[in-house]
Amino acid sequence: MKKITILFFSLLAISLQAQTYNEYELSFDNAVHHEAHIKIKFANLENKVLEVRMSRSSPGRYAVHEFAKNVYSVKATDSKGNPLQISRANPYQWDVAGHDGTVNFEYTLYANRAGGTYSGIDETHAHLNMPATLAWARGLDQRPVKVKFNLPENSQWKIATQLKALENGVYYAPDTYYLMDSPTEIADLFIRERKVGDQTIRWALHKHGTTDKEVDRYFDELIGIVEQQRAVFGELPSYDFGEYVFLSCYMPNASGDGMEHRNSTYVVSGLPVERPLATTSMGTISHEFFHCWNVERIRPKSLEPFSFEDANMSGELWFAEGFTSYYTALMQARSGSITADQYVRGLGGSVGYVMNAPGRSYNNPIEMSYQAPFVDAATSIDPTNLSNIFISYYTYGSVLGLALDMSLRTMDNGKNLDDYMKHVWANHGKPEIPYTVRDLQARLAEYAGETFANDFFGKYIFDSQAPDFAGLFEKMGVNFQNTGAGKASLGGNIRKLRDGWQLTSNASVGSAIYKAGVEAEDIILSIAGKELKDDSNINEILAAHKPGDSIEIKFSKMWGDEKTATLILEEAQQFATAINANANAQAKARREAWLKKR
Repeated sequence: MKKITILFFSLLAISLQAQTYNEYELSFDNAVHHEAHIKIKFANLENKVLEVRMSRSSPGRYAVHEFAKNVYSVKATDSKGNPLQISRANPYQWDVAGHDGTVNFEYTLYANRAGGTYSGIDETHAHLNMPATLAWARGLDQRPVKVKFNLPENSQWKIATQLKALENGVYYAPDTYYLMDSPTEIADLFIRERKVGDQTIRWALHKHGTTDKEVDRYFDELIGIVEQQRAVFGELPSYDFGEYVFLSCYMPNASGDGMEHRNSTYVVSGLPVERPLATTSMGTISHEFFHCWNVERIRPKSLEPFSFEDANMSGELWFAEGFTSYYTALMQARSGSITADQYVRGLGGSVGYVMNAPGRSYNNPIEMSYQAPFVDAATSIDPTNLSNIFISYYTYGSVLGLALDMSLRTMDNGKNLDDYMKHVWANHGKPEIPYTVRDLQARLAEYAGETFANDFFGKYIFDSQAPDFAGLFEKMGVNFQNTGAGKASLGGNIRKLRDGWQLTSNASVGSAIYKAGVEAEDIILSIAGKELKDDSNINEILAAHKPGDSIEIKFSKMWGDEKTATLILEEAQQFATAINANANAQAKARREAWLKKR
């Protein structure tokens, strides 16, 4: 191993000397006003216009984000410092002409949203997601890159990133893609690291008001999750520079998020300074680390190559994000971060959401995945009907992962989802061969038999049928019941909003209130002849009736018309799960095998 490492760094040093690389330099002298000053040197250029761009999308995000809007005071000079002409081909690009083979490009960046996609700069830190921070040049994306971070004088700031440290605050990336995929937290950081196998797991925490004891306890819990996830796949990935970095920013002005990258993750929380570290964002830690296998290396073919200039669409997000979501809490349960009881109780809501959602009548999981460019932190001002036609591919995929795991385990032949994931890892992740949906079906056929795979994919992936969760849960020693049985429901939630009593979302297709002709913009005046006063009032009205009862609902339209309709109450659908202490021995054994620590 030492010989390989020495050889690698020798080749790296030769490469950096022999190749032309793009050079970046970042300074934060005006951090108090959320600004960074950024310089880029592009050298050995062809005699043509240089096209410099800001990205419009970011790794791990699927919608378009217009990062160029926060770039200003743009200048360009040649190797002698002479000003160069800049023109704008589009809102995201600066064309630089008349250079002498070198372009020194510089600008000011405004950054005030420290999250998983955008950047945030202030007196406490430089929180940098690179697509939101750094411009790049078309045609030069294969060049190696050096980045120098100039830290504020007299600061205690340290640099944490998956970029390779060279010396004197300079970092290396093999190409522009790796640079764009390398978030960086620069702050007065707590740093912890531990060897897991022959690789290093590092955690960099930016949080005020915590203690070393809290940090140590949190890191131990994090490592427990790392170990359980390694057990699923049988090994850690081979990280490019021998380490994986958790970047945790838990500050009151941060924007809660989590975002996976090849050898690191940003986990962000808007945590008040006075609040203890406790288990802040531990579920997000679990989710994002699982991504270093599933989505970063077990990679959908539809995301290759990833475009920084447009939205990125994939039909495999039910697997890439959804199966990762299934493992998120399961890994916490196996590691002891949460109890088995907490884990099992958390399943019912997700299953109920998917089973009840009208969206299954419109789209299968693949089509739900295609919606990501419209829902993944995308912004628009016109209303949508997503509450009826869309189910989160995170939750839908998580529920399908649960169904597949229970289906395999209840065959009682030693099969389980962990070993299927190992099989996918061996065939696609470790060799980094991107997959399609049909590849996932083929791998399941190899693992569990063609009949089983065709049945599962045919019913639940290419179609949108609901698995038999009641039967599966029973065989796993878990109670699954509708706690709303016998209770009357309108089929929608009503709250006192700005204009009056209204539905909190579009009327759900097929629900009682939908059939009565009420929509989200309507003002509800009375139900069953009674005026609405508060939430308990609504509950009292419903408690006086039973499913199937016909009641009168009065409401007014935006243009002033008052209407009266007959509403036939439906049965409430509120699914819950809990460990069945009275399950038979076989079911208890399955449950134990499912949830136990590896």
